[in-house]
Amino acid sequence: MRMATNSRLLQWVAFLNLATALLVTASAEPKYEHGISFFHELKYPAHFTHFDYINPDAPKGGVLVQSTQIDFNTLTLIADNLVAAPGVSLLYDSLVSNRAEEMSSFYGRLADGLSVSDDKRTLFVRLHREARWHDGMPITARDVKFTLELVQSSIWLRGFLSWVQSVEILSEREIALRVANELTVSNIFPLSWFPIMPAHYWEGRDPTQASLEPPLGSGPYRVANVRQGRHIRYERVPDYWGRDIPVNKGRFNFDEIRHEVYRDATVAREAFRKGLFDTWIERDMRYWATGYDIPARDRGWLVMDHLDERSEIGINRVIALNNRRDRFKDPRVREALTLAVDFEWENRVLRFGLLERALSNFSGEPTLEARGLPGEGELALLAPFRDQLPKRLFTQALEFPQSTGSGRNRASLERARELLAQAGWHIADGVLVNSAAEPFEIEFLSVDGADQRTLLPYLSTLKLLGITGRIRLVEAAQFANLNRKFDYDARIIRSDILAPPIVFLSMFFHSQSASEPLSHNIAGIADPVVDALIAKAVKVTTVEEMAIACRALDRVLLWRFYQIPLDAIAPLRIVYWNKFGRPEREDLAVYRPPFPDGWWYDEDKATRIVLDR
Repeated sequence: MRMATNSRLLQWVAFLNLATALLVTASAEPKYEHGISFFHELKYPAHFTHFDYINPDAPKGGVLVQSTQIDFNTLTLIADNLVAAPGVSLLYDSLVSNRAEEMSSFYGRLADGLSVSDDKRTLFVRLHREARWHDGMPITARDVKFTLELVQSSIWLRGFLSWVQSVEILSEREIALRVANELTVSNIFPLSWFPIMPAHYWEGRDPTQASLEPPLGSGPYRVANVRQGRHIRYERVPDYWGRDIPVNKGRFNFDEIRHEVYRDATVAREAFRKGLFDTWIERDMRYWATGYDIPARDRGWLVMDHLDERSEIGINRVIALNNRRDRFKDPRVREALTLAVDFEWENRVLRFGLLERALSNFSGEPTLEARGLPGEGELALLAPFRDQLPKRLFTQALEFPQSTGSGRNRASLERARELLAQAGWHIADGVLVNSAAEPFEIEFLSVDGADQRTLLPYLSTLKLLGITGRIRLVEAAQFANLNRKFDYDARIIRSDILAPPIVFLSMFFHSQSASEPLSHNIAGIADPVVDALIAKAVKVTTVEEMAIACRALDRVLLWRFYQIPLDAIAPLRIVYWNKFGRPEREDLAVYRPPFPDGWWYDEDKATRIVLDR
């Protein structure tokens, strides 16, 4: 009887402790601020009027015509396995704004107040009183809860909000996001992407299904016209509720934004040269070097420029080996395949010498790149795993072989052959085979014919090692299906990561993502050391800690040779018809250039351009 009484007493004590904790949490009034930053002080004070890199007096008007190669099939944003129309995010507002000058700062957009609890396990959000949907209904905490829970139900997107344990509506304008661990920049970052959607509009509708019916939004634009496979046209909302709030002042200046569909880049490029649309991001170095020597450029009508966008760092093109397959399990094999790449030859012959080799998974942010030998901070993180890591990692700086660019790189191929022999592969009748006489073959899966320019020379080099290589070019649906089943040997992919990269480390490199279909972990990296370092990285609280964690992780990934880096992320190469105004201080926006939302139509410039179409 006494035991039962003591047990009941303990339960009551536990209940009272929990109730007290809940009351303390409930009674603590959030201290709302206009923004939030994790690694440094906010640049802009409360009640700031506009961003410095924007012209707050930019005129409204005119049309911006852009091209897209996206064959979109829906105007919804949460639909899995569907392709959303370009620019559809213009229909909505997010809770906080994208940062452009500061790596880890966020300012309210729909939110006019943000607050973090003392234990850093709750984020409080207060919405603008003036925030309205285009039908005049106020935007409420119910809309936020509806959207966040919808995102969490998406196979594709739920990982971004996996940190949210619960969403609690406090009032019509206030909401609390509860988390299991302390809030980090990784948590807040996705809130700047996901547009808040109207709960009342989607009642009776399914936002996960394809639809070309223009949805209800709250943002600076609405859909004016759409034709699948042809174009989508947006019109500016004159009475947009957020047009004058600080994060929007001077932005969204075009009366109309139109995206024309050109599935083929060559056709699109010719249409651009004829003036059928206004801007073009050139990613083919051949055309950047020689494709725009036309009279319009000499007259100043056509402008070639660079847009520095340090929000994207890392590797522009990488050969991702499918490490789930037995033939790539041995790191000596992966290193040999890396040695067989002659980047300097490709860059000279095919890219006009315009590219730079990616020497890090975080190229473009020098403080995050693993250069030289590991420093004291890195050694502290790596020491517990010393027995699991290559000895060279601690004693030798990794350097990719660098050729003269004139042809075969004999020394690298000889070293590659030695490594393959050590891994149990030998030449028999000119073919590389293992002890079971199975030939070494590698098939590159591709949906883009442009991959062949990089892969065909590489296949010729692999042939010198006795390796049979081929390219499997498939259409989009089959490509997605094969990727879903991890049915490929290797792929050329983009491996660009938004800064700060700790937000995405798990998606790109963690063993859990290696088994998730259609994840960003194309190479299937499943390494307990990598997992442990990611766990450390996502908890950092200072820029210095982040840099140390990323350098340690970068070093491990490079020495494991899971992927073969090609060229690094570079500034965007933009060509545009010179009929636009641009902010004088747009150079301040190093993480996200104000294009096109900070540009405006300049009628005087436009009238000087006379095109014969």
